[in-house]
Amino acid sequence: MSQLSLPTIIAFLLYIAVVLAIGVYAYTKTKEASDYFLGGRKLSPLVAAVSAGASDMSGWILLGLPGYAYLAGLEAGWITLGLTIGVAANWMLTAKRLRIYTHMLGDAVTVPAYLQRRFNDSKIWLKSISSLSILLFFLFYVASGLIAGGKLFEEVFGLDYYIAVFVGVALILFYTLFGGFLAVSWTDVFQGSLMLIALASVPLLVTMDAGGVSAAAAKIESLNPELLNPFTSASGEPLGFMVIIGLMGWGLGYFGQPHVLARFKAIRSANETGVAAVIGVSWTFFGYLMAITVGFCGLVFFSDPLADPEKVFITLTSVIFHPLVAGILLAAILAAIMSTVDSQLLVCSAALAEDLYPMMVKKPLSADQRLQIGRVAVVVLATLSALMALDPQSKVQDVVSYAWAGLGASLGPAILISLYWRRMTSQGALAGVVVGAISVITWSQLSGGIFDVYELVPSFVLASIAVVVVSLLSPPVSDDVGIHFDDMCMRLRDRA
Repeated sequence: MSQLSLPTIIAFLLYIAVVLAIGVYAYTKTKEASDYFLGGRKLSPLVAAVSAGASDMSGWILLGLPGYAYLAGLEAGWITLGLTIGVAANWMLTAKRLRIYTHMLGDAVTVPAYLQRRFNDSKIWLKSISSLSILLFFLFYVASGLIAGGKLFEEVFGLDYYIAVFVGVALILFYTLFGGFLAVSWTDVFQGSLMLIALASVPLLVTMDAGGVSAAAAKIESLNPELLNPFTSASGEPLGFMVIIGLMGWGLGYFGQPHVLARFKAIRSANETGVAAVIGVSWTFFGYLMAITVGFCGLVFFSDPLADPEKVFITLTSVIFHPLVAGILLAAILAAIMSTVDSQLLVCSAALAEDLYPMMVKKPLSADQRLQIGRVAVVVLATLSALMALDPQSKVQDVVSYAWAGLGASLGPAILISLYWRRMTSQGALAGVVVGAISVITWSQLSGGIFDVYELVPSFVLASIAVVVVSLLSPPVSDDVGIHFDDMCMRLRDRA
């Protein structure tokens, strides 16, 4: 849309008003640091599941993934399959144990605090380096959301890209700064619902306009039959085994995403993680399926190639819907962006306020002090990410894939193994974090042959090996110090 549309503006303002109202209400419920960072661990299964999905998907599900499907066809299905399996595995393997562990270990709010207390580690290295890993890769992740926001406001309102980035920052800061985790989680449910409605509406109308699913598929096949073959690229080249493994390997990233893990820690009861898992996996699968379908709809609807494939959802919505409806559906992109960026900012601020800052000043902080430092950290981190997002040529897909790999490989193996293996040590956890982060940074700079595999997969494997090998080479944790899941369950039964 090249000109401002009054109905579109009205729809956007209505959306923003709802989100800000939720933030103000959540502010009245946020009394201390635990409320601000984890909502007092009172999320229902529905809120926890939808919030986890919405905070995970970001603008990537409405920009990056449809754009990828528009260019690559069913090749994008491998990513969707891998991510769906990853979501299911994360809920089944991680959610319940992490909820119990973090609650019993002195109400550990952050991932670094959990790792330190899991091994009763008196040294600063594990906690500080895992915190720095979160900050490093989340700055890129937040920047990807702001890039998506800049593209949205640039396309819809004709705003200058640079102004659009900072408009998005201002909106997100308002309710994140004051409402904290409750505001983020409650708005995620509203925003997640809006995202699914938008993703389902576009394919429905385009398919009807094309004369049905068969007619739409026939048109795509006439353009390029390779787009409908999941085992070849759009150019007709066979997808090798390593390429498919790399695409499906995206699912490994879930084990190390702190903004998703925060929902596991915040659910009101460990016994409700099963219900939340069913909701979360179903919601995620449908969202990814519809996102790929939107990419195909762009091929069906437009006769000329799009200059920027990542704008396929924006362009379709602007053309096929009434401006008021289009405004509501386009607000879903803002919803997707905000639902992720707010969660990531909270995780980063928690790492600073709960982990790094107390170590720097070498003294414990009161709950009020941690709350205030967390809010200041949100502003600082949002500003840094906005500066990183000021290149309008940046691709959401590229930035997200790097950040996703960094967090998944550096934190994922250490967290997952720590929940199951009694023999694991703090030295092993530290080795996993360091090896995972360095592997992603190094692998992403190389190309050709095996280095064309998505960096998350080899980095996750190398980090896992580092955890096991270094733990076996380290002195075992004594029974009176080491804390294991079985011990946690015993304590819970004793309390009951």
